[in-house]
Amino acid sequence: MRLLQTLILLATALTTAVAFSTTATAAENYLQRDEYKAFSAKMVSEHGFKPAALNKLFAGVVPQQKIIDAMTRPAEGLPWYKYRPIFMKQPRIDGGVKFWKKHEALLNAVEAKYGVPPEIIVGIIGVETRYGGFIGKHRVIDAIATLGFDYPKRSAFFTSELEHFLLLANEEGFDPTVPVGSYAGAMGLPQFISSSYRNYAVDFNGNGKRDLYNEHADIIGSVANYFVKHGWETGQPVARPARVSAKAAKLAHDDDRLPPHTIQKLATAGTTYDGDKLPNDLPADLLRLEIKDGFEHWLLLKNFYVITRYNHSPLYAMAVFQLAEAIKSERAKTQPGQITSAAGSNPASALKLSRYRSPRR
Repeated sequence: MRLLQTLILLATALTTAVAFSTTATAAENYLQRDEYKAFSAKMVSEHGFKPAALNKLFAGVVPQQKIIDAMTRPAEGLPWYKYRPIFMKQPRIDGGVKFWKKHEALLNAVEAKYGVPPEIIVGIIGVETRYGGFIGKHRVIDAIATLGFDYPKRSAFFTSELEHFLLLANEEGFDPTVPVGSYAGAMGLPQFISSSYRNYAVDFNGNGKRDLYNEHADIIGSVANYFVKHGWETGQPVARPARVSAKAAKLAHDDDRLPPHTIQKLATAGTTYDGDKLPNDLPADLLRLEIKDGFEHWLLLKNFYVITRYNHSPLYAMAVFQLAEAIKSERAKTQPGQITSAAGSNPASALKLSRYRSPRR
């Protein structure tokens, strides 16, 4: 037994040493790699960057194996009944109420301009960073360079994001070695990737810069602008708890897509849902979520699809929606009369997840 334990320890140490050596070598040789040379040439020819400045910058970029490891095991790979508790905790709900109260004037101003309700914006920021409590721990340039040059599966995407990041640094006037973010290079309280930052971030307070780390006006306004640019429909619902027949269950899915059906079609197939009656011709869909003893079903509307443009996982979008509903419901306890819900007439309905079950098929 002791010999086996010794061998295991030696193997672990050797693996760690090899991994460290590989990372160190990659860091030392980034400037010699064809992938970097092609990227550098593009930045010089298309955007006027100086070769010497790029070489100096990337000489200090450090590949991170743990970033690649994180990309291979995202939380969105969990079943719904394990994914939901990550976000639907009372401290996160209470934190959302507190954030809303602190920034109520800003949230109201943003809603007036963009038509996105405060609870959805607060829900996004709550899921992404716990209202700024944790914005990530990786240098953004290390994260994006690692995924661009050392993660072939997504190399093209992250090389493009690296290009956007350096352009963003020039546009906004920050040192590209400073920002920290997620393992995928997402930044600030709303966790915008570089291309989204460039395309959808707004200077809502008009001070001449778009700061998603420190300026709450820009943070809140940018989330709303993102949704509007992706088709948010003001005043329309997001989702409703549903009951389905065996026939309707066959129309359900568990991926992101534009609603391909109508309320009438789903009703004819045997779908019923909570809340006020919706127009028969309204585009709609059915989502199937795995719970411990079967599946639960949700009627989805266009705005749910819009949330999936922020993160394509329906689990993510449902977590944002349910957190938003829970925050609004909790806030309503101290705000009499403010009980309108995107889920229907009952703001707590989105939290009662075990009422409608169908067996696994």
